[in-house]
Amino acid sequence: MSYAQTVPYFGLVALGLTMLIVAGDIDLSFSSTFAMGMVGYIGVEHATHNVALGVLATLAVGAAAGLVNGFFVTVVGIPALVVTIGTQFLYRGLTLVLVNGRSYTLTEIDHTIAGRLLVGRWFGMPMQFFWFAILAVVVWLLMYRHRLGANAHIIGDNRQAAGLMGIPIMRTRMILFVLTGVLAALAGMMNSFQVFNFYPSQGSGYLLPALAAVFVGGTSVFGGRGTIWGTFVGAFLIGGIEAGIVAVGMKDFYTELIYGAIILAAVSVHALLQRNLGR
Repeated sequence: MSYAQTVPYFGLVALGLTMLIVAGDIDLSFSSTFAMGMVGYIGVEHATHNVALGVLATLAVGAAAGLVNGFFVTVVGIPALVVTIGTQFLYRGLTLVLVNGRSYTLTEIDHTIAGRLLVGRWFGMPMQFFWFAILAVVVWLLMYRHRLGANAHIIGDNRQAAGLMGIPIMRTRMILFVLTGVLAALAGMMNSFQVFNFYPSQGSGYLLPALAAVFVGGTSVFGGRGTIWGTFVGAFLIGGIEAGIVAVGMKDFYTELIYGAIILAAVSVHALLQRNLGR
């Protein structure tokens, strides 16, 4: 039950990151989009007193954040790693400025339909787990049964060949950035609704777990290869690390050390496999 309640927050973003990394890009700003999306909710909900409109505003802000990332990467031509490191600080700073560094209590979502749909319970299980499972299926369909996923694989494997084949490279990459931004905003909203509180530093602890879930799940950092099912399972494996550290009596500050080691090991395995396959 604990995993079902906590893993979806970084697992949702990991789904979008999987498709993005398969296409040869990456987004490191999603941890800041977690919080910035809720700025849209607070502004709209306080103005209209309508939770549903606030939810839509949150997703719209997430899409806008992804669109900005995609614009600088695809149109301006700056590498995704550089762009999203910059927007990570930009979005976090913008969040702090817009809310003046304040936290907000979200008591208005109690007993609302939107609140029950996002963080309520169904058959005793947290709704965020069901959303994680449903969206994993949706993203799997996009990856393996839709042109978007096919294009992402080809772009990540050989961008020059994708261009010669007439694949809309710029549009595909832009859509994947927007998808990741929307999933990050959704995860941040669920997180805030679960604790009935928004705080500007929200999402700052999810960067490493999300990346680790993607790479442990079998997605290659070099692009062209990835698996949504592996990311889904990898999210629960990563989610169990912190509990395992506590269970064996280690201090909780070992968590980041282990996350970093896992990411390095997973990327190294992919590098060795690709080198051997290249031979």
